Amino acid sequence: MLVKLLDPGVEYPNDPLDELDGLATTAGTTVVGKLTQRRERPDPGTYLGKGKIEELKLCADASSADVIIFDNELSPGQTRNLERETERKVIDRTELILDIFATHAQTLESRLAVELAQLEYSLPRLKRMWSHLDRIKMGVGMRGPGEKQLEVDRRLVEKRIRDLKDDLEKVAKRRERQVAARKESMTISLVGYTNAGKSTLMNKLTDAQVLSADMLFATLDTRTRRWRLPHWGPVLLSDTVGFIRDLPHRLIASFKATLEEANQADLLLHVADASNPEAEQQIAAVYEVLEEIGIEQKDTLLVLNKIDRIEDSRQLEQLQARFPHAVPVSAYSGEGLDKLAIAVSDALSKSFSDVEIEAPVENGKLVAYCATHGEIVSKRYGNEKLFVHCRIPTAHLGRIENQNPGVVIRPYAQDFDPAESDAVGDVA
Repeated sequence: MLVKLLDPGVEYPNDPLDELDGLATTAGTTVVGKLTQRRERPDPGTYLGKGKIEELKLCADASSADVIIFDNELSPGQTRNLERETERKVIDRTELILDIFATHAQTLESRLAVELAQLEYSLPRLKRMWSHLDRIKMGVGMRGPGEKQLEVDRRLVEKRIRDLKDDLEKVAKRRERQVAARKESMTISLVGYTNAGKSTLMNKLTDAQVLSADMLFATLDTRTRRWRLPHWGPVLLSDTVGFIRDLPHRLIASFKATLEEANQADLLLHVADASNPEAEQQIAAVYEVLEEIGIEQKDTLLVLNKIDRIEDSRQLEQLQARFPHAVPVSAYSGEGLDKLAIAVSDALSKSFSDVEIEAPVENGKLVAYCATHGEIVSKRYGNEKLFVHCRIPTAHLGRIENQNPGVVIRPYAQDFDPAESDAVGDVA
């Protein structure tokens, strides 16, 4: 059974439990019924009103439901009271998301993050989860009231939380070193609402073969692949964990190491599901999470994905009017990906230089360096000199000068004559 408490002052879609239905299905459950209640504020003891709880129990009995899932965050006391009243297991939105994360976590990093979030969630709920509350019997000469098993469990959980935080701190430092080591290449990070099609888009652009499925939180682990951007050069493209409305704060904290890719990226590609009726709300939810993790100021390009699924063209027109700089694409069919590549190139151009490099003709390493870190537009030869027209990150120009004596770098000019090159100074 799915349950949601609705705020009287908020306008909800036709099915306010649609997203929770998707989460429950992803978790492997079968939804047999839904129940909502509009109420000014939650009941402090049972969250729902007394009459609605009786209705909930009757509906659960009639449908043989064995679990009740709330699309709200419940306190430990409310959960215990609801379980007593309904005689069924009750879980809230946070616990459901944690269960999905635990199922989909593949790497050591994501498993550590999920376990930490689960333990921090369960710590204040140990009394509900554990029934062995008898006092421990001590050994000879140690008889007495002893210590409640609950307190022992709590101490063990707290120790495990400290250990996990230490392990994640090490992972975070290692991730920072890995990301810093890639600074020679421009980096782009995919962010967006869960199931917006980020992994499908990455597979289409890089042939990464990342798991992509029509389910929420199909991908939790960061993947980075090389994307040969047309008319530009190679860049690194990273996929990240999807966001969701009311994403639990403890999950955001746990996945900070994973989100380091987005934090260090030169450009964020915000992928949104344009076919979803709640696309605008999902876009707003992603920006809220980006603000919470401190990277809302990053250069961001909005990508309106799944345009092949839009039945009413007015829906896309409305989104484009609301977000005029967004790029409409279909990661499934490939429609619009050429325009996306152009838009990404334009966005990255802010930090690139269009230059002509003059070097001795025998300097083959320079050509290889320019091809690796940028895009070679053309090459020409004259007066035992090599002239390379390339687009390359400005940060690399100083390194080219330092490591290649005799090299001259100037802004590219289409009418430049190599025969007059001796009169041109170094303007890098």
